[in-house]
Amino acid sequence: MKLKVGVFKFTSCSGCQVELIRMNEQLPELLNLVEFKYWAMASSKLEDGPYDLALVEGAISTPECIEEVKAIREKSRVLVALGDCAVTGGVPSIRNWMSQREAETIVYPKPGYIRSTRVYGIDEYVKVDYYLKGCPPRLENILQVFKAVILGVKPRLRQHSVCVECKLYENECLLTTYKQPCMGPVTAAGCGAICPNVGRVCEGCYGPMSDPNVASMVERLREIGLSDDEIVRKFRKYAGMSKPYREVAKL
Repeated sequence: MKLKVGVFKFTSCSGCQVELIRMNEQLPELLNLVEFKYWAMASSKLEDGPYDLALVEGAISTPECIEEVKAIREKSRVLVALGDCAVTGGVPSIRNWMSQREAETIVYPKPGYIRSTRVYGIDEYVKVDYYLKGCPPRLENILQVFKAVILGVKPRLRQHSVCVECKLYENECLLTTYKQPCMGPVTAAGCGAICPNVGRVCEGCYGPMSDPNVASMVERLREIGLSDDEIVRKFRKYAGMSKPYREVAKL
């Protein structure tokens, strides 16, 4: 019997679903094993649960989102947070450092019609089985989750830092050698060090690694000349609502 899959979206840019669509060559083989019952971006045929696997993209930012994600959880055997917005609130969570009214007034011409909440990842409201970090998550990591759920095992998602991947590519360290503000030492791996590979600093888009040394990272950024405001923005950008970063992000 095929795995019944639902793909859902809340507050986000939809980039994680676009990455999912990039399955391309893997898609025909995957479709022999799974059946997408609900995926509004890819099909107009939408069927209600129950689902064996629910992939949920996007942050929770309205009262309606809260009720909807709870309903999805009730209908899903395995629920996966797909991407930074679903994992930590992601870029949309930047608005949490201003008043709700100020944020609504900036975005909407008539904010009186808007009912929004502070922005959180989905596990603020429901149990999450697996977290696919990244903005967006890398396709091979998404497929790892599909394979694991099909086989009934736990996916092996990397928890070490981007620095480990950087070393495997024999990159020179942008932070210690070139004094550039690279967030690799505290950022979860899984991207393949895609930015350092082309000489650009890691911006931290995979969120915090397992047990990051945030205090040491802050001191290192100060040593290379970043102001406290610049450091705060570094930690707020993708995962300021995460537990490891929350104190530095001054929430």
